[in-house]
Amino acid sequence: MLLAKIWDKIQRGMVRQVPANTAYLSPREQEMARFLFGQAPGLVAFGGYPEAERRMLCFLPEYMDESDLMGEDSPVICLHAAFFQGDSLSHRDFLGALMASGISRESVGDICVGKGFCDFFVTEELAEYLLENFVSAGRTRIHLERIPLSEAVVPEPETKQIRDTLASLRLDGVISSGFQIGRSLAAQYVTAGKAAINGLPCEKPDKTVEEGMKISVRGLGKICLYHVGGITKKGRIAVEIHRYL
Repeated sequence: MLLAKIWDKIQRGMVRQVPANTAYLSPREQEMARFLFGQAPGLVAFGGYPEAERRMLCFLPEYMDESDLMGEDSPVICLHAAFFQGDSLSHRDFLGALMASGISRESVGDICVGKGFCDFFVTEELAEYLLENFVSAGRTRIHLERIPLSEAVVPEPETKQIRDTLASLRLDGVISSGFQIGRSLAAQYVTAGKAAINGLPCEKPDKTVEEGMKISVRGLGKICLYHVGGITKKGRIAVEIHRYL
């Protein structure tokens, strides 16, 4: 059904040669969409800033280019929420407040929380409703306004650095080290379908992880195999893993 919705929205734009876009897609859904359309010209995945994780699939006719998506007519809208710095709000606080308002996840892109502010991305249809009705996250009052995409601030995520040595770069071994759990438990998470590499599900514990890959595990969080070093005297691989806090 997801692919049918994507096909319907984008194909209509292609046929009429007018701009078209989907709702926000997860990395896995973006991969499915790329498989659906292949290398069709005019297709761009856009989430409001270059490193966005959740993105819309957009079709741009020949008279437009990707820079047009940063303008006032962009389907991606950035809302800036300001709050008292003493209140420590998280991504979960904002996402929970949005979902509690009856908003669907596909209407919301990335949520970027900093000290005293949160810049988050929504669909154009949702922006007006939120500007009038979204006044708090958790128990904290917020002041909401729309800002240009060029002014969005994406804070560097807080991470914990973990240096370790591994026998191999198997997925279960990297998860075990990054989340400090037993390897057998890590393998169970993978085989249960709870792990993803760069947003794509993986159920193979022996899958090789490469430097720079991000791994998310449902119920545990997200890590990145930040650096792969040399071989130690004991024949193990030195690694640096960043765990997102």
